[in-house]
Amino acid sequence: MIFESHAHYDDEAFDFDRDQLLSSMKENGVETIVNVSASKKSLDRVNELMKNYSFIYGAFGLHPDEVGDMTDELLEKIRLFSRQEKAVAIGEIGLDYYWDKEHHSLQKKWFEAQAQLAREEKLPIIVHSREAAADTLDMVKGFRGGEIGGVIHCFSYTKEMAREYLNMGFYLGIGGVVTFKNARKLKEVVEYAPLSSLLLETDCPYLAPVPNRGKRNNSIYLKYVAQTIAEIKQISCEEVIEATRQNARKMFHIQ
Repeated sequence: MIFESHAHYDDEAFDFDRDQLLSSMKENGVETIVNVSASKKSLDRVNELMKNYSFIYGAFGLHPDEVGDMTDELLEKIRLFSRQEKAVAIGEIGLDYYWDKEHHSLQKKWFEAQAQLAREEKLPIIVHSREAAADTLDMVKGFRGGEIGGVIHCFSYTKEMAREYLNMGFYLGIGGVVTFKNARKLKEVVEYAPLSSLLLETDCPYLAPVPNRGKRNNSIYLKYVAQTIAEIKQISCEEVIEATRQNARKMFHIQ
């Protein structure tokens, strides 16, 4: 059964069929989903999903594009949510220089503050990093992220950068991009990284894999990601699904 390590079912893209879709997960081979908050508004929505579905766990934090909304009070709300039994990570947090919506210094301030919260609450971090490779790595090393643990979500950098995170004990989140023809760099990373360090993720509703590229993504499509990883590593799809399931359960401390 598939463990989906990064979804956004609180997104409005699922407003018209959310329950119908989520209720079909088990029959389509999806056992567990970690739904990840990104914005101030999504914190409560993720909390509700986590409470309403037995197989959904929650991650709480503010995406770097949303840290303009962050306050000390909101950070404490994230802390309170993170203390619930089914809260399994702080995220997604990090740096995003692609959209450049928030000033870099503000992104760095709240990335470190949320990582420190994760350390205090003994939870892993889900790291978002886009067009910010060097600064993200410097910060993660600076706050000794290897001691906290976590996953580099939607990994998109080089094999050399992957080595840095793997050496710190981080997992790499692999999603639909690995199925794209032009994803040579990511395919090299998947070939290089040990299977014991990979997680399956969608980032849905975004980044649907081939053959559904361009459509609304969902966790059922993770079978295509698993198939591609299996082809790259020359192992069975079942082996990929089971290994990534065990990896996720270990990282998120789910028995």
